[in-house]
Amino acid sequence: MAEIKVDQTVDAKGLSCPMPIVRTKKAIEQLEPGKVIEVQATDKGSKPDIQGWAKSTGHQYLGTIEEGDVLKHYIRKSDPKDIHPEQKFPHVVSNTELRQKLGDDQVTVVDVREPAEYAFAHIPQSLSIPYGELADRLDELNKDDHIYVICRTGRRSDYCCHLLAENGFKKVYNVIPGMSEWNGPIEK
Repeated sequence: MAEIKVDQTVDAKGLSCPMPIVRTKKAIEQLEPGKVIEVQATDKGSKPDIQGWAKSTGHQYLGTIEEGDVLKHYIRKSDPKDIHPEQKFPHVVSNTELRQKLGDDQVTVVDVREPAEYAFAHIPQSLSIPYGELADRLDELNKDDHIYVICRTGRRSDYCCHLLAENGFKKVYNVIPGMSEWNGPIEK
């Protein structure tokens, strides 16, 4: 593989969502258009997070290289005319609101965290569909159901809600603040 010329490196090792994105956003603001940033992270969820963030803002996601436990993400800053502000998904519910809906036959909870995160604790009967797999697994969801999308903090689930809405799902809700503060029933 050819060496990648990097203009700035961001150390996000040991940090979990949303911190790799927070550091990436701050660093990329300081770069000139066309420059490349390398984000070093150990959170496996950072790969779909960085990809989703780059797509939602207009920056160019170049790829990720894994070196041991470290993921090195590469993003090229786009020209200002190609950058657009992040759009937050408009339909949001709280953890409490979701907890009240559990058990309803028309409710589907989709957990978009990585498999290891899901394995440690998840909402009973939730579907594990990691963000990176969602586009390929849309047929597992019923467009007539109320779909509540949850991740650790609400950022990854926000990207997923946009993806679902773009694919014709009408009753989609982002659960905030997500599993980081979930105090309802869990399974391990």
